[in-house]
Amino acid sequence: MIEAKQLIELNNQKRTGLSEENEKYYSDFLIYMRLQLSLSEQQTEEILMEILDHIIDGQREGKTARMILGDDPKAYADDIIEHLPTEKKRNVVTFVSSLAFSLLGYFLLFRGLLLLIGPMFKDISSEVYPVTSGILVLIIFISSLIGVKIIFSVIKHSLFKEKQTPVKDSIKAGTMGMVSMGIIICATYFLPDLGPSFLFPWYASFLTGALLFGISYLLKK
Repeated sequence: MIEAKQLIELNNQKRTGLSEENEKYYSDFLIYMRLQLSLSEQQTEEILMEILDHIIDGQREGKTARMILGDDPKAYADDIIEHLPTEKKRNVVTFVSSLAFSLLGYFLLFRGLLLLIGPMFKDISSEVYPVTSGILVLIIFISSLIGVKIIFSVIKHSLFKEKQTPVKDSIKAGTMGMVSMGIIICATYFLPDLGPSFLFPWYASFLTGALLFGISYLLKK
């Protein structure tokens, strides 16, 4: 059996042979299917490959994807989605854990950089309050998940349209990104120091951030 990652690479290669019209039709279909994160990735990629092969065969006979799959690709995709199995719980936990480690890694690397450069301009304490930091990490994780969900929703609504609105969609996604970042910055400034503390210097922050990135990478493999 071909693994999902191999199917994705093969899909990318085969799509280059599609006509412009068929590529647009199929790409919207593909993105819509892949945004259904609760579905089995393996099963989703297998059905996407099957449909792509079907379109390529039809294209050789002079048919368009619309002639093969119909005028309502979204309805067709929804019908397939209803019959696809959901992702195993273990894989969902792995995906969420990988995302969490990656976000925390970014945060610690940014903190390390701030502690390294910041003291050149003003005094910055490297003291850490575990309770406050735990709340902050939770806020970052929840804000990021909500932000990703809304951005995915914007992308979904932009698909299957004859007239694209990339500027409008970019503004929506950018606004959501700024709101999420604003919430995180406000939490960083206004959360009070709770409980005991310890020193966590810039190099420890860098090393821990790099370690978390490594764990996130291994989980994705």
